[in-house]
Amino acid sequence: MGAIHQEPIWDVVVVGAGPAGASAARVAAEAGCRVLILERSIIPRYKTCGGGLIGGAQAALPAGLPVRVRDVAHSFIFNWEGRKERTLTSSGEQPIQMVFRDELDAALTDVAAGAGAEVRDGTALAGVDDDGPVSVRTSGGETIRARVLVGADGSASRVARHIGVRCVQTDLALEVEVPVSDRAAARWHGRMLIEWGPLPGSFGWVFPKGDICTAGVVAARGRGEATRAYMRDFLARYELADAEPLHDTGHLTRCRHPGSPLARGRVVVAGDAAGLCDPWSREGISFALRSGVWAGEAAVRIAGAAGDAAAGQAGADYARTVTATLGAEMQASRQIMNIFARRPGLIHGSLTRLPPVWRMFDQYVNGHTTIPALLYHPMARLALRALGRLV
Repeated sequence: MGAIHQEPIWDVVVVGAGPAGASAARVAAEAGCRVLILERSIIPRYKTCGGGLIGGAQAALPAGLPVRVRDVAHSFIFNWEGRKERTLTSSGEQPIQMVFRDELDAALTDVAAGAGAEVRDGTALAGVDDDGPVSVRTSGGETIRARVLVGADGSASRVARHIGVRCVQTDLALEVEVPVSDRAAARWHGRMLIEWGPLPGSFGWVFPKGDICTAGVVAARGRGEATRAYMRDFLARYELADAEPLHDTGHLTRCRHPGSPLARGRVVVAGDAAGLCDPWSREGISFALRSGVWAGEAAVRIAGAAGDAAAGQAGADYARTVTATLGAEMQASRQIMNIFARRPGLIHGSLTRLPPVWRMFDQYVNGHTTIPALLYHPMARLALRALGRLV
């Protein structure tokens, strides 16, 4: 009888070709690892996401990434349920770059492939077994073995369920991409809108992208009909309801429990799969890019580990890095979210009527500071204490 062929063990298998997965794969491939990316959809694929790159996300992109920036938002329009509107202008050169997520993710995946990673799209994950070398089963019935597995397969991650990721906040985001007239495109050019919504913790957004606007709303999961009603009102208010949308989708965003695992054995999770998302703004791209890079670095160490103890130490080091940085940012943002959910008018008034508050927000948007650093500012501490007494 002939010998049965078995594919060699991969150093690193990454599940998911979003910003986290593509970043992890690129870093591991650049370090000389044999890397495989599994992506369930065909690349490029649509992803429900505003597609706004704040300064922190821009800084985490690979140098010279060939992705088209569709617009740059310098003006920020804020209002509260369509009232008390105020427009503020950023002091930065490119505070928020507007991109389409399918183009961003495809560009990041191309860079990973250029570094040596193999990409298999149209291949869904069916199961994980981490007894010894990690084995993953695909929807096509294939079993693939790896020295380390990086789960970057989104907020509904199978890898996250496998290692026991828990979340304390889950929200429903509804979004459309709507073609707009030349007149409307000129009106929105360089201007983005944030509207604080009628549901606790909710808001809506309009992001300009040339002849298309990305618009949506987000609110806590569990109030689906109220969120859909808000979406209808929101689109009508900004004259975006009549055009046939190019995409009309929904998506759950999740924020991890502070004690939730980020690694187990030879498996690590990053990005949405790890529940890494800003609790207030629900911004996740910068979290995905940064955690993806660190997951790639951890994967290199785990793949080369002499034994389970060394592999476990690399995973623990990754978890500490994420907790000390992204975890701290989430904890600080949650303080703002707790106030915003109960008294959105206080947040709106502080942001639009107190110049020091706007300047601090502008510094964050431009990537010059973080939310924890802002909250250590004496004025921010006084404001939080005062707001806390009012809620």
